[in-house]
Amino acid sequence: MLSYQHKTGLTLCDGMSRREWLRVGGIGLGGLSLSSLLNNRALAGARRAPSDQGTSFGQAKSVIVFNLNGGVPQHETWDPKPNAPEEIRGEFGVTSTSTPGYHIGELMPQVAKLTDRLAVLRAVVTHDNNHSSSGYQMLTGVEHIPLSRENALPVAPNLSPSLAAMVRALRKDKGLPSAMVIPEHIWNNGNIPWPGQMAGLLGRRHDPWLIKCHPQEDRFDVPGMSLPADISSNRVLHRKTLLDHINQQDHSLQGTGVVKDFQRHTQKAFDLLGSAATGNAFDLSQETSVTRDRYGHSRFSQSCLLARRLVESGVSLVQVNWTRVIDENKYENGGGWDTHKKHSQSLKEHLLPVMDQTLSALIEDLEQRGMLDETLVLIQSEFGHTPKFNARAGRDHWGSAFSIALAGGGIQGGVVHGETDAHAAFPVDGIIRPRDLLATVFHLLGYEPHTEILDPLNRPIRISHGKVINEILG
Repeated sequence: MLSYQHKTGLTLCDGMSRREWLRVGGIGLGGLSLSSLLNNRALAGARRAPSDQGTSFGQAKSVIVFNLNGGVPQHETWDPKPNAPEEIRGEFGVTSTSTPGYHIGELMPQVAKLTDRLAVLRAVVTHDNNHSSSGYQMLTGVEHIPLSRENALPVAPNLSPSLAAMVRALRKDKGLPSAMVIPEHIWNNGNIPWPGQMAGLLGRRHDPWLIKCHPQEDRFDVPGMSLPADISSNRVLHRKTLLDHINQQDHSLQGTGVVKDFQRHTQKAFDLLGSAATGNAFDLSQETSVTRDRYGHSRFSQSCLLARRLVESGVSLVQVNWTRVIDENKYENGGGWDTHKKHSQSLKEHLLPVMDQTLSALIEDLEQRGMLDETLVLIQSEFGHTPKFNARAGRDHWGSAFSIALAGGGIQGGVVHGETDAHAAFPVDGIIRPRDLLATVFHLLGYEPHTEILDPLNRPIRISHGKVINEILG
C-alpha cells in the first residue's frame, strides 16, 4: 500500500519521500503495472534514412511471424529430394505446385496451390545445431556466443533485441502495443526460455507484449484487459482519483520528464483498460464458424486467426509460436517439430496437416481481405533436420542448411532462391543468413539495415548487419 508518510529517507515538501514516488509507479491501475509496457518510445529514438530501393521498400505495414519452433524438416517440406536414397528422402513423395517446375512435400497439398504467392529460401544457414542458440540467431540476426549452446539463457553477452522488440522501438503503439507474441513464449524442457525473445539491450520498455492465451478455448491472459479478481472497478476508480491527486501536487519533481512520462503512460493504461475497440481485437466470436473451421481448431491455428485480427487492429508485428502438446500419449515428440523419434509419424498425423491447413488459410484470408500486399508473412523455424534418420526413426538438429518461406508485403511470389546438394545437407548456391532475413524484413517495413535505435543510455544499436535479399522482392 502507499503511505503518505515515510519515517526514513529524504522527503518532499508534501511529506512524501522520493522512495514513495517511485512506488507510485508500481500502483498502476489495480496493480496492472502497464506504465512500463506502454512507455514505448518515450526514452528512446530511431534514426531512419530515406531510401530509393524500389517499390518493395516500405510496402509492408505489418508482419505475421509464423514461427514453427522445433525445426521444420527441409526434406518433407520446401526442399524434398525424391531421387535420394530412402534413408535420406524419407517415406513421403512430392507434389507439384503453382510454381512451374517446383515440387514440395506431398503432405502440403493446400500450400502447394499457393506457392505462386510465396518466395522460398532453400539455403538458410546458422551453423548452429541447438534450439536456443540457433533460435537466438533467427530471432535477432546475431550469432549466439558461443554457437551451439543448448539451454542458453537470456544473459550477457547474448542480449541483442528480437525482431519484435526492434519493431516495437521503431513503431508507435496504436492503442495496442506495436509488437506482440502469442500464444506463449518459446522454451526448452524445464520451461527455460530461449534468449533473444525480448528487447535485451534496448530496455524493457520495448519488450513485445507476450499474450499467453488459448484462443481455441477463448481463454486470454491479456495485460491490462481485465482486472484481478480481488480488485473491483470502483477500487480502480478510487486509485485513479488518488493518482490524479498525487499528480496535481506542487513539488520539485512535477516538471521532470520522468513524472510527465509517468502521467502520460498511466492515463494511456487507463484508457486501454476500458477500450472496447481493443477488446474486440481479441474477440474471436466475431469470426464466422466457416472462418474458424478453415484455420483449424488447434491452439496454434486459432492464434494465427487472432494474429490476423490484431494486424487489422493496427499491431505492426505479431509472432505466433508453435505450441507443444504435453500429453505424450496423444502425439509423439510432445506434438512439436523436434522429431528425434518417429519423425514420419509425427509429420503425417499432426504437424504437417496442421501447418498446411493453417498457413494456407492465413494466406487466403489475408488475400481475400485485401491485406496480403501490405502484410508480410514470415514462415520460419530455428533450423532444419539431419539428412539421415537416426536409430529411433527420427531426424536430429541441423543448422547447416534449411528452408524458410515468405509471402505478401512486397515479396515476389513463385520464387525459389538457393540450392542445396543432393541430400539437402549443405548449400550449393544462394546462402542466406538470419541477419540477411531481418534486413529484408526491415526493408519491406520501410527501414534500411543501417537504421539505428537508441538504447536507454542513448547509444545507437543498428537494426541489422545483413544484406537485403533482392532476389525475392517484388
